Amino acid sequence: MTPTIASRFRGRPSYPGFRSFRTLVLLFLAVSGALLAGAAPASAHAALTGSDPKQGSVVDKAPAQISLTFSEKVAMNDGSLRVLDPKGKRVDTGKATNPSGTTYAVKLHSGLPDGTFTVTYQVVSADSHPVSGAFTFSIGAPSQTSVALSDQAVGGGVVGALYGFARYVSYAGFILLVGGAAFVLACWQRGAGVRPVQRLVVTGWLALTGATLALLLLRGSYVGSGKVGDIFDLTLLGQVLQTKSGAALVSRLLLLAAAALFIAVLFGAYVKRDEDDGPDEDDESEEAAADAADRAAEKKDLTFGLAIGGAVVAAGLAATWAMAEHASTGIQAGVAMPVDVLHLLAVAGWLGGLATLLVALFRAPAQEQIEVAAVRRFSRVAFGGVLTLVATGIYQSWRQVGSWSALTDTTYGQLLLVKIGLVAVLVGIAWISRRWTGQLSEVAAPEAVAAAVVEQRQKPRTTVPANTTKTEDSRRAAQLARQRAAVATTRDKRIRDADPHRSGLRRSVLAEAGVAIVLLAVTTALTTTEPGRTEEAAQQATASSSQRSGPLSLKIPFDTGGQDGKGTVEVTLDPARVGANEMHVFVVRPNGKAFDVPEVKVAFTLAAKDIGPLPVTPDRIATGHWSAAGVQIPMAGDWKIAVTVRTSDIDQATVNKNAQIG
Repeated sequence: MTPTIASRFRGRPSYPGFRSFRTLVLLFLAVSGALLAGAAPASAHAALTGSDPKQGSVVDKAPAQISLTFSEKVAMNDGSLRVLDPKGKRVDTGKATNPSGTTYAVKLHSGLPDGTFTVTYQVVSADSHPVSGAFTFSIGAPSQTSVALSDQAVGGGVVGALYGFARYVSYAGFILLVGGAAFVLACWQRGAGVRPVQRLVVTGWLALTGATLALLLLRGSYVGSGKVGDIFDLTLLGQVLQTKSGAALVSRLLLLAAAALFIAVLFGAYVKRDEDDGPDEDDESEEAAADAADRAAEKKDLTFGLAIGGAVVAAGLAATWAMAEHASTGIQAGVAMPVDVLHLLAVAGWLGGLATLLVALFRAPAQEQIEVAAVRRFSRVAFGGVLTLVATGIYQSWRQVGSWSALTDTTYGQLLLVKIGLVAVLVGIAWISRRWTGQLSEVAAPEAVAAAVVEQRQKPRTTVPANTTKTEDSRRAAQLARQRAAVATTRDKRIRDADPHRSGLRRSVLAEAGVAIVLLAVTTALTTTEPGRTEEAAQQATASSSQRSGPLSLKIPFDTGGQDGKGTVEVTLDPARVGANEMHVFVVRPNGKAFDVPEVKVAFTLAAKDIGPLPVTPDRIATGHWSAAGVQIPMAGDWKIAVTVRTSDIDQATVNKNAQIG
């Protein structure tokens, strides 16, 4: 490489593998940003399944309290439930109570006027995600309201995006930290002394630590106002520390302190022990052999201690997610939390080890290339991790989705299908990597290393001319440093490519890492999406009390018993929902012609709530046609519609039919 080209890269490696690695990092950021941005609005994991009064209902008198029922337990404060009158004035007492189970209530002031009232709620679900919403009900009759609600859902905006990104970084840091350290101890102990591997694991620790601190600061604003200015509010931080999520984040920081000690030993005393291992080649005495055996035993003990301590710290870190998120709520939480810990550890062992292998194949110096035996050990470890991942994933999927319909009809189920597809692709590429691993050669690399060393020793050294100035001397020295770096990079690349099977492995591992990055992004999106089981239950609850779309039409035959007393009465109600409706009644003879009768009356009864009968006397509009405007339906439910038809002074009949209204 010429000095001009070398200076353009300022001493950085410029071989294709590095460019691919750099492209992979850019893909990492782009995909994570896109998926996290799309997932931010769907962060409600507790769903509102009912309320009293119901949404859109009209009640005769003011209730003493408003109650809301959620799909799971939630956390709230005195401002979580608010009730506003038509003018926007708060009319609740502000003290939220939990009378039973997942039902929460707030009392109202007495003497409330008629009109439309707005109920707003902002709570935190048991799995740590904020939930907000609003609905209206009316006292006496609906009215205009001046209450304006924010279009931004809680957990969204800039703070929501920052919180989502910090969550992604925390998962990525955990995977690099745990997976990288496990790869070194279980597969490639000599890798503890390889600088790029050390940097990878330390980067994972720094990323997880920084993301955890960011989550602590963002948490108060994330579940509250959503304002950027509240991020550094120490009062909010104090409140966060008293919650389950805050305790989990603090525990994570304490465990990270222990992880820092683990890293110091792994890349300090452990590396020194590895360098001192084995007898001196120039000393073949029995004493030297005994010393070497003692050092080997000490290293074995240190390896065992690091493995046990590291496993405890890794499991503890995984538990900080399991104890505060999806696994901690819902059905079988006692089983789900340890299963979630195993799932996270399997992901870290597989994907973190994959990232470490990628660094070893692309960035390790020529004289420190990873051995074939280490690659094969990781292949076996990764296979076990995949089996664990599949087993725990099946259980988690059943627990969170619950039904086949939720798998295709909910956002969580659809993301889960994408994740399953990515795992299948990743397993397929991993199978290709295993084939390359089986064909690796241990011969080509040492020969190439020896040839490179000889070549390096035979190269003439370039010195800086003595008559140059100090500035020219520094520039020349920097240029020479870049040249040497470029030459070293080319030499390392030639050594790495000495075994064509190793080059094939590098390409397949790079492809695995690319898919793994997208998989991690989808997994993070899943953690911020309402589980399919919860979403489907909320949809069913909403459907049972939701407002109808379009008019209701009922045809009921009648027979008053007198002369010309047979026919059919048709009742239409538009829009057939809670509140005011327009009703039309048509009476026709058996031959379909309009039938004029002296009187028609209608009554509505909701037996389940002991409401009614609510009588309505429509006005005659034309032959066989009666109408009434402003027919009030106070509550959704299965209403009995009774129609009384009088065909003479003494002949009349009452017929009825049930229909879902509201």
